[in-house]
Amino acid sequence: MPTVILTGLPVPGSALADELRSLGFEVHPAATPSDTAAALARVPAEQRVAVVDAEFVGHVHALRLALTDPRFDACAVTGALAVQSGARAALDRAAALDASAPAGHGPYPDRLAAAVEADGTPVHRPELGTLVASVPATTAERRAADAAVAAVDDEAVRLRTAVKSRDGFFTTFFVSPYSRYIARWCARRGLTPNQVTTASLITALIAAGCAATGDRWGYVASGVLLLVSFVLDCTDGQLARYSLQYSTMGAWLDATFDRAKEYSFYAGLALGAARNGDDVWALALGAMILMTCRHVVDFAFNEANHDATANTSPTAALSDKLDSRGWTVWVRRMIILPIGERWAMIAVLIAFTTPRIVFYALLAGCAFGALYTTAGRVLRSLTRKAKRTDRAAQALADLADSGPVAELTGRAVGRMAPGAGIAAAVVGSGALLWAAWAYGFGSSQVIVAAAFYAVLAGAAVARPLKGALDWLVPPVFRAAEYTTVLILAAKADVPGALPAAFGLVAAVAYHHYDTVYRIRGGTGAPPHWLVRTIGGHEGRILLITVLASVLASRAVDFPVALTALAVFVALVVLVESIRFWVSSGAPAVHDEGEPA
Repeated sequence: MPTVILTGLPVPGSALADELRSLGFEVHPAATPSDTAAALARVPAEQRVAVVDAEFVGHVHALRLALTDPRFDACAVTGALAVQSGARAALDRAAALDASAPAGHGPYPDRLAAAVEADGTPVHRPELGTLVASVPATTAERRAADAAVAAVDDEAVRLRTAVKSRDGFFTTFFVSPYSRYIARWCARRGLTPNQVTTASLITALIAAGCAATGDRWGYVASGVLLLVSFVLDCTDGQLARYSLQYSTMGAWLDATFDRAKEYSFYAGLALGAARNGDDVWALALGAMILMTCRHVVDFAFNEANHDATANTSPTAALSDKLDSRGWTVWVRRMIILPIGERWAMIAVLIAFTTPRIVFYALLAGCAFGALYTTAGRVLRSLTRKAKRTDRAAQALADLADSGPVAELTGRAVGRMAPGAGIAAAVVGSGALLWAAWAYGFGSSQVIVAAAFYAVLAGAAVARPLKGALDWLVPPVFRAAEYTTVLILAAKADVPGALPAAFGLVAAVAYHHYDTVYRIRGGTGAPPHWLVRTIGGHEGRILLITVLASVLASRAVDFPVALTALAVFVALVVLVESIRFWVSSGAPAVHDEGEPA
């Protein structure tokens, strides 16, 4: 059980000790700084420990935010400080120093927090808004603080802040008004965000199974269940924020299950259509490719620019101006078809139309959203004078997913092609896609194009990706790899080729999403041995084009080869991913970025 040390003389009638116990702390009083230092010495170093001023006045939720958030080694509000094992040594040093020094000014926990920060440990200070956290010095100040606490309903604040600050129109107005109460209901019954996330996944998989029946009742049921799954998907994050139940496992589930649910539903729609004699696997794979490439554009742009200096442009200023007007904010969020709008559209269309129409609408809507956001980001990049950091360049190189072939060719041609970046990626990808489209299945010209692509892929990343448009290198590589697999599977023109290609792209896409969320969490990309083992994007392309050539005379075996490759990639990537996300080194965060 975590421990809180209540410092100073007790205040008659104060309910502070009971409030701290309600948060799960064992409370120990300590009258002086020396007593506090002694009490700290008795608390095990691996245990969460907090120091709270006995005269603290404030909301319980303010204490909860300061004392129970697992994401930070040290966290504080006025009159309260909590540390985990990573900051415990700094707290012990601060307490020992303060105990031996003359009495300082201000609340004792605040002095400790300042000393911990001066010792080099960051101290997170949560935004309290209307919540109160204070240590009044006089009776009049205490009465004023009590009145301020009574004037604000901290439960209402807790519910409101459980909702993500930036969400889509559908989520904000049609889900969050009631899903936050579902989150509170779950919290009061001891349910965890991970359990809700798992329920959301199971519901989506059942929805995909209903869609796979190909019957009208199955389509209607799948639409309803898809919406239920989305409500649960919103609820899990709101539950995590409401009860501050963040975890490494939760981060992994939250980061990957959205895509697993959506792409499983695409597969269910394709299976259902096939039962009615309509082959839409190419459309399903095209939708997955478009969605994944769009996300990689988002991730790469944000990673390239979030810590850049002189990071301003007229385009960004116009965007900020539009975001200052209420109606333009919602229009701009809706037209990019974020996950809430996307799932609502799918659910309605599948209930009344067919999978083919669903995919046509999905491809059209997502293509427009991708063009809109990408064009805006290209304009920003061309009009700003940003200086990108080494960290950003490394993140882009990791997102590029270059394997051993690109490494070798990069060393060979890197000095001959300084600053190749996006130009090399576009030329190589264009040549590859043109050859795959123009020549027959198994043609040797496609292998030559794949080799040319591998050479230029190495040249593209041979130098740090700090050019204005170099953030486009990873999404260009993703589009080239995924679309080549789609074209080759379609040209094979044998049963099972497109479903096998769908499985392969899904396995590779999981690896790319896993890379993104590791970088976002601040832990860096997956180990390089993993990228080398699965070949890198250029190695996989070379292998697939060679397999197509070898199996050209018996194309019926091509789906088997794609399936074997998909299984290999999935096993290697999943084993390493699960190992990482359940380890102590994984980031205990929930995604708070833009709606996916």
